[in-house]
Amino acid sequence: MTLKEIVKLLDAQVLVGENRLDEDVTKAFASDLMSDVLTLKETPILITGLCNVQTIRTCDMAGLTVAIIVRNKKPSDEMLELAEENEMTILACPYSLFKTCGLLYDAGIQPLY
Repeated sequence: MTLKEIVKLLDAQVLVGENRLDEDVTKAFASDLMSDVLTLKETPILITGLCNVQTIRTCDMAGLTVAIIVRNKKPSDEMLELAEENEMTILACPYSLFKTCGLLYDAGIQPLY
């Protein structure tokens, strides 16, 4: 599934990284605990409700390049600038973490565990 298809499925907004929407996605990980993100051995997309600069820093350290921010949260300009500097794609979605994960799972995105 491409990021463009995910944007449509989740009624999401592309906040940063529009040039990467043709990339394929096969796995996702959902967490608000950035310490859990740092333990990942793979590089899935991250689904999170944590909307601050630490999310971007953690993704960068873990090698993640796509984050979906749920619950209509609005990232700060600082967060978006840092994501752009790190060549990340940030999507904003109106749904809960649970619903977002369910929609992606139903569409064929696999969990890490």
